[in-house]
Amino acid sequence: MVAGRRNVSMMRLGRCVAFLAAAAFLLPFTILLMVADQQYNLTYSSKRVFYQESDFYKINGTYYAPAFTITTPMLRTQYIFENGSHDEGLLTRDKFMEVNARMDARRDYLRSECSKLGLDSSSQKSNAWEYLINRQYHVIWCNIFKAASTSWMYNFNLMANYSAAFLDKTKEVPLELARRKYARPTAEMIKKAQGDSITFLIVRHPLERLASAYNDKIVHAWPKSFHDKMGYRIIKKYRKAGGTQPVPTEKYPVFEEFVAYVLDEVKAKRSLDMHWTPYTTFCTPCKFNFDVILKFETLDEDQRYLIQLARLQDIVKPEWRNSGKGPNTLHNINHLYSRLKKSQLDGLYKLYRYDFQLFNYTIENYYEIVGADESSNHG
Repeated sequence: MVAGRRNVSMMRLGRCVAFLAAAAFLLPFTILLMVADQQYNLTYSSKRVFYQESDFYKINGTYYAPAFTITTPMLRTQYIFENGSHDEGLLTRDKFMEVNARMDARRDYLRSECSKLGLDSSSQKSNAWEYLINRQYHVIWCNIFKAASTSWMYNFNLMANYSAAFLDKTKEVPLELARRKYARPTAEMIKKAQGDSITFLIVRHPLERLASAYNDKIVHAWPKSFHDKMGYRIIKKYRKAGGTQPVPTEKYPVFEEFVAYVLDEVKAKRSLDMHWTPYTTFCTPCKFNFDVILKFETLDEDQRYLIQLARLQDIVKPEWRNSGKGPNTLHNINHLYSRLKKSQLDGLYKLYRYDFQLFNYTIENYYEIVGADESSNHG
């Protein structure tokens, strides 16, 4: 009887020891999961927290380590400069921190202007159609045409595992190649992916972008292409004889004809070509959180910063791949806008007003370039 009781006591003691051992083993993992879950959902009012994920991503049957292994931007910066990110052409620590401060200021400015203009309200629609989400390297980009889009479409195709040799020789349209790999996302897909990704866009002075689009797509349109046919329609409608000015002899629309066409399309509430659609409409930047806002004017430093931040230096290089044709210098831009009248510039500012306001661009110096309106012909 005594032996039986002793055996029962020993069994109970064994169970207690097993339970305590299991609890001691599982408790750290339980705490870790709770902390990880809290960290994943944690956001600061002005800065994104990059979550250290515990799993790997499966892309086309292959598992990849997550790009983010650092929990805060500051620790991430420290990691960048302590783990071999001193490749030739990349930024020094001091320059990196200088550009980082610039990005902080741009994000703060964008948020402030979005709130001031009411563009971040729930009544405003999100446009996710033009975004590309790369889950392997954890970057999200809204492709604004004529703002380094050629370079970064090439980069996103590299990140989609197209080889550089293929991309350099193929005649296929880069955007079409990209869309075979990157599905058109929804707003919900973007916001979900933003939890562990860097979201960026590249902006440019709206009127420089318009001049670049005109030069590339209208002046140097491929024969019989969509834009070449558009040019013929513009000439037919807007090139009239009998005025005080000599009739243009160019076989393509001159700039004032092109601008007249764009402004009339706006008045008719027709959709604009993607190469000159306002990027506030194209990307709805007030509806998504952007970590990095690159500007065309500081693009060299900005994209080096982005490449280091996202640890892409082994995949992409900070180079320009501009497919634009012909000159696009400041002198050429000034020459184009000197052909316009004040009323046309007023119309362009109205069209691109949010692009100017959200990204801190000014139009004032352009009013010194344009000509005066003929009072009898313009209101």
